Amino acid sequence: MSDDYDLDAGPDPATLAASAPEPALDSDVDHVSAVGIGPGNPEYLTPRGRRAIRAADVVVGFETVVDFVREETDAELLTCGYRDEGEALAAFGDRVASGATGTAVLMGDPNHSGYQFLGKVQRAVDAPVRVTPGISSLQVAASRARTPMEDTEFVTLHKSGDVGADLERLRDSVGRRHLLVLPRPFDWMPGDIAETLVDAGASPDLTALVLERLTHDDEASTRTTLGELAETAGGDGREDTPFSDLSVLAVRAPTPRQ
Repeated sequence: MSDDYDLDAGPDPATLAASAPEPALDSDVDHVSAVGIGPGNPEYLTPRGRRAIRAADVVVGFETVVDFVREETDAELLTCGYRDEGEALAAFGDRVASGATGTAVLMGDPNHSGYQFLGKVQRAVDAPVRVTPGISSLQVAASRARTPMEDTEFVTLHKSGDVGADLERLRDSVGRRHLLVLPRPFDWMPGDIAETLVDAGASPDLTALVLERLTHDDEASTRTTLGELAETAGGDGREDTPFSDLSVLAVRAPTPRQ
């Protein structure tokens, strides 16, 4: 199947993924699994996700994601990047159509930034797709930053296409609710997000944390203020930011006095 969508003109494959609830499936119904593998540390791969990967005849996903689960399966591995994902998914669809058990792997939890790829998987296969949630770096970040989910506005910028509406949600919520943001490498990194929030009137004194490579051996945390973080804004390349592409930004709302 050719990857012929245009995110500016539509349809966005994320819309397909979110268009209807999953159908109820009996255990003996053939389906494709879309598994969230967690933030990359194998200790955060759920037992159910591990079983789906081990049971597969063919596994598809971005190369960096598949690399984390290579040791979990003897399946045929179809890896891709953004430029060749259409070809990899077409091959995956052909294998599933021929009777192979298929599993797609996504970083973290498919429900956090995974719907565009999930929609592409759904388009590529003639079978129901069942999501197996995973542990997201977002959940780990909420723990590190102590930002309860019920008091937090979550926005992902880690997707293709226009993010204007997502930035507007952040501007509306900053200072009133905690923020958890998945940046987009490398045009909307933590400094760029901080700059747009300060420019919109947010207090530069708000506490900001940039949490990098969560759960990995080289995990790092930078605690600063929104104003200081905004000073790192600018550019759209790896060399233009001090932060990793595997980052989560947390901006804490003021804590009420006890």
